[in-house]
Amino acid sequence: MTGSLTVRFSPDQEFVVAAAEPLPAADAARQWLDEQFLEFDCEPLRASGKVLTADKLLAVADAAGARAFGPEGDPAWAARLAAAACAATGRPVVRLDIVEGRASF
Repeated sequence: MTGSLTVRFSPDQEFVVAAAEPLPAADAARQWLDEQFLEFDCEPLRASGKVLTADKLLAVADAAGARAFGPEGDPAWAARLAAAACAATGRPVVRLDIVEGRASF
């Protein structure tokens, strides 16, 4: 399975990233997302403290910022995030809307 991640930071700032191949196993993808969540010092989005995969994806992408996905960013890291997003959700296409705080897959 190949995949892609679309990250929208504003109405005129959207990035589409192809997933790195091969996709990691779902467990490995979730572990990598956990590590990124901690590395970026992200906070849980829900008052309960429960962090869903979609929340982790939104928080990590938001913390990394648009710069991480643009020409000055690290394309290998962005491709790894795309691969982790697809593997963790089990979907070939993942869309993160930072403005709306919404993930769809």
